[in-house]
Amino acid sequence: MNPIIPASAFPRIGLALGGGGARGLAHVHVVEALDELGLKAAAVTGCSIGAIIGAGVAAGMSGAEVREHVLSVLGKPADVWARIWQLRPRNFSELISGIPLFDPEAVVTAFLPETIPAAFADLPIPFATVATDFYGTSELEITDGPVRRAVAASIALPAIFRPVEYDGLTLLDGGLVNPLPFDKLPEAIDLVVACDVVGTPVRPDKRSVPNAREALFGASQVLMQSLITEKLKSRHPDVLVRPPVSDIRVLDFMKAREILEATASVKDEVKRGIDAVLTGWDVEA
Repeated sequence: MNPIIPASAFPRIGLALGGGGARGLAHVHVVEALDELGLKAAAVTGCSIGAIIGAGVAAGMSGAEVREHVLSVLGKPADVWARIWQLRPRNFSELISGIPLFDPEAVVTAFLPETIPAAFADLPIPFATVATDFYGTSELEITDGPVRRAVAASIALPAIFRPVEYDGLTLLDGGLVNPLPFDKLPEAIDLVVACDVVGTPVRPDKRSVPNAREALFGASQVLMQSLITEKLKSRHPDVLVRPPVSDIRVLDFMKAREILEATASVKDEVKRGIDAVLTGWDVEA
């Protein structure tokens, strides 16, 4: 395993990447900001899309490598649709069963880099993700076992993905209980950087009310924002950034390049936030 940055050399950075569908592609800028500052995350937590990108960071990928992978798998819509076609239900019984269309573990396997280790224990940087224990009506933090199944559980948004069976539990999207899991970082972390990409619902064009799908996704965003707001009343990350993502639809993955361009300003925001914290520490010293 690669060594974690010594506390004597740099502050130990904890990186928390939140859920928000395609809006979470903005996380790329946060990882790039750390790289450009010469910093490396000592621990990573992620929820939903944040779990996908967080797994890459925990595997040792740089921001540039995460960006390259995102654009390689999402930059060409024809290639994306080809991958999705391969993941479709293969028989009529699946189509009429009432089970949501996609198997999240198959999706994660198709889109995550093959270089990411299979098990948490083999990740060079400590990583944790969160999912919702459906029958236990509670949050589940996952820090060991198969990485791809854990990430699949964290992205398993109802009506889009099937639930994930994990250690005898039935798991759904972690955003239902903890959409920005900065509280799952180790206590030894010196500086927490968190990126909230939940945003707000997009107002429908030329209509007074949202359609059923827009209402479903919008309601989940309202829930997630409420959870984050309540958590911030008792604990706050050292650096919290909220990229301009509200005009981005949750499933706009085909617009990866446009999303990265529209959220580019967050990179400098992260840098300024970290510089401000480190400067404050220097003054106190």
